[in-house]
Amino acid sequence: MNEPAVRVDTASQVPPYAQIRAQLGALIVTGRLAEGDRLPTVRQLATDLGLAPGTVARAYRELEAAELIRTRRGAGSRVAAPPAGPTRPYASQLSTLARDFTSSARALGADTEAIMAAVRDALGPDRP
Repeated sequence: MNEPAVRVDTASQVPPYAQIRAQLGALIVTGRLAEGDRLPTVRQLATDLGLAPGTVARAYRELEAAELIRTRRGAGSRVAAPPAGPTRPYASQLSTLARDFTSSARALGADTEAIMAAVRDALGPDRP
């Protein structure tokens, strides 16, 4: 990760760790971060974003639990291999993305119907 692809809005109601998790997760799921790409160290990303290391560490732990990254002591954190077989997203990854989207939408003041309308619009007219 050569460029600062993650940004945190400290004025948002969405906690910083959730913003980091959502942004890195999206970069990984969309392929902008490829298998084996090294992530910044917890300390480095925390310094870059002006956050406490524990905040970044929580985001990394949640990404690891979702099997999007793997962390090894001394080797750092890297993007995990995509799942073998059909490229269907894991339920936990979808839950994480949905939770992050919902939290961000609610922070903007959206109610449930507005959130559902946004999802329907994003799916487009050819949705199943």
